[in-house]
Amino acid sequence: MDKNAKIYIAGHNGLVGSAILWNLASKGYENILTRSSSQLDLRDKKAVEAFFYEYSPEYVFLAAAKVGGIVANNTYRGEFIYDNLMIQSNVIEAARVFGVKKLLFLGSTCIYPRECPQPIKEEYLLTAPLEYTNEPYAIAKIAGIKLCESYNLQYGTNFISVMPTNLYGPNDNFDLEKSHVLPALVRKMHLAACLENDDWDGIREDLNRRPVGGTDGSAEEAKLLRLLAANGVSRSEDGMVSVEIWGTGSPRREFLWSEDMADACVFVMQNVDFDDIVAINGKPKEVRNVHLNIGTGTDVSIKKLAQLVQETVGFSGTLTFNTSKPDGTLRKLTDPSRLHQLGWKHSVALQEGLERMYAWYCGTGTR
Repeated sequence: MDKNAKIYIAGHNGLVGSAILWNLASKGYENILTRSSSQLDLRDKKAVEAFFYEYSPEYVFLAAAKVGGIVANNTYRGEFIYDNLMIQSNVIEAARVFGVKKLLFLGSTCIYPRECPQPIKEEYLLTAPLEYTNEPYAIAKIAGIKLCESYNLQYGTNFISVMPTNLYGPNDNFDLEKSHVLPALVRKMHLAACLENDDWDGIREDLNRRPVGGTDGSAEEAKLLRLLAANGVSRSEDGMVSVEIWGTGSPRREFLWSEDMADACVFVMQNVDFDDIVAINGKPKEVRNVHLNIGTGTDVSIKKLAQLVQETVGFSGTLTFNTSKPDGTLRKLTDPSRLHQLGWKHSVALQEGLERMYAWYCGTGTR
């Protein structure tokens, strides 16, 4: 991938896309195309085709997607499957039609079965039922993997799919209803720490930056207290502050610093072709599941994660686990050995990543 190559990043404003954009810029790539969702609706086939026709990108990072945590996935099931199917199908098809040299499609490890052997190898895809709460999203992503795979086999394209584990980092989604577990915990703990210190300026500043349900920091204290309690941050009559966490805390999750993920994606775009991944499997007669896991190969319980976030933020109150709420998949640990074999490994450990993420959230840190 030449430094002057024309590169399109679909979804450059999100956690994944912004990290890829930053990584490419830091490596000297300057000819980068970006469009926000308001400028280019990737669900609109004609609009996507017109964009590719006009700008002729040579390389494409497909990081655009509708994403969210358990609540959002389970609540907006129709939107999650439709929007993601449309986004990826339109971009991948346009990349084929307009002769893109290489495309990298980003999925998620939620594509794997709920009851999956651990650690999860790429070949475990489609071997058992999916986790119900995120099944629509997972099915859409599986379709994207198979679209890339099938186009490579029929049309000779060079479209590669990568499956990052749970990501966190700058530009994450901190929406208390729609975010994933780690950014939700960071924000809840931050607000809880402010509340136990009677730091109403901090609470108001946070809500002004990221309003919740249309409420910002201008609301009166009583309303803000009700808002916080409704989102799992409450203060008892004796002044004790607690943070509610969904589930038992026993499920285990793997977390990857978003900039490590971006580095892996750029590494793959620069150094790995579809045929290289096929060759790892010994060039089988049936080519399937030729995608790459991106992960650390280590995991942590949600309870331990919450405690680490609590320490990082400096919240001294209590953590309560609402066992009436779903846990989701009990364990999702990737086996990244295929990517290791191709020459890439992560570099940022979870504790360091949490400190960097919280510093970014508070506006005191940089990438």
